[in-house]
Amino acid sequence: MNDGDRERLLLQGNEAIVHGAIAAGCRFFAGYPITPASEIAELFSSLLPAVGGTFIQMEDEIASMGAIVGASLAGTKSMTATSGPGFSLMQENLGFACCTEVPCVVVNVMRGGPSTGLPTSPAQGDVQMARWGTHGDHPVIVLSVSTVSDSFSITVKAFNLSEKYRVPVILLSDEVVAHTRECVILPTSDEVKVIDRIKPSVPPDWYEPYEGDIRGVPPMPSFGAGYRHHVTGLIHDKHGYPTQKSEEIEAFHIRMTQKITRGFPEIQMSREFFLDDAEVAVIAYGSVARSALRAVQDARKHGVKAGLLQLITLFPFPRGNVSPVLSACRAVLVPEMNMGQISREVHRVNQYDCRIVKYNRVDGQIITPTEIFKSLIKL
Repeated sequence: MNDGDRERLLLQGNEAIVHGAIAAGCRFFAGYPITPASEIAELFSSLLPAVGGTFIQMEDEIASMGAIVGASLAGTKSMTATSGPGFSLMQENLGFACCTEVPCVVVNVMRGGPSTGLPTSPAQGDVQMARWGTHGDHPVIVLSVSTVSDSFSITVKAFNLSEKYRVPVILLSDEVVAHTRECVILPTSDEVKVIDRIKPSVPPDWYEPYEGDIRGVPPMPSFGAGYRHHVTGLIHDKHGYPTQKSEEIEAFHIRMTQKITRGFPEIQMSREFFLDDAEVAVIAYGSVARSALRAVQDARKHGVKAGLLQLITLFPFPRGNVSPVLSACRAVLVPEMNMGQISREVHRVNQYDCRIVKYNRVDGQIITPTEIFKSLIKL
């Protein structure tokens, strides 16, 4: 169906991610099938060639991550998608992408773990892994989707942030969002804001590949475009060559960190529901935020002034959005399908008298609105 010039589609969350990626300019996907993310690869295999893009099924997730790094270096917006076990295999090459500042998007449709775990069940156990899975201090952005519409729009944001800050962006979904079907009205291409990486403005002989601009982000040419430079996972100087000079090593780490901290106002995203007069609140993300919104609505019908802060950005942790909720409410409930990975972050930034209560499920079942409601009215 069409809504004017817009297309109305009944999509799974996984399918909406593909449409969002293509709208953002993604033209390369490399991946390996894995439940519950396989539909992403399946749809890319048919849609990418139709827009002049390339789909490759790789031999494993290690190769998948390497392939999208290479494609991005060659100038193509790139993505891979997996679930927990595959995400584990991607960590070394993800670290390489962080060190070399290669923009790319990695989707992790979370399922129960550890190890093979619960392949067809929802979970949120990969949250801290998304931030700290690869070794060493490193910049990364982690976003979370809660609805099918989110799966489109936040995928676009993931690509835009990746390109703007030259950093891998991890997009976390979960089995419930991935396989929920909802009607989505897709925007036209003119309505989608697309950001591309900045190209060098100087001749090739003048180009310093890791000399950051005022934001700390170096312009990035495509391989084969006449700008020859060295790419290495070793800590490198502004020319791209390995260094053992302490001042250059320190400058590298500071710049890598500051380019993200300077972007905090844009990177840290959330949504607020009924928080204007809230005395108690829920902080949630992913499919649990859907249950939380219904629970908050039910609580208000019972006279409880409840609100919801839905986290879109998980890392860098959006303390600027969370702190006002903690300062205004007497208690906050943090429901998660893990043992408490974001609640730790909420505790970390709590400098107020706000009481923080966890609600966790790790049995492969979703957290229902009723469960959240019952916990909420006890706060």
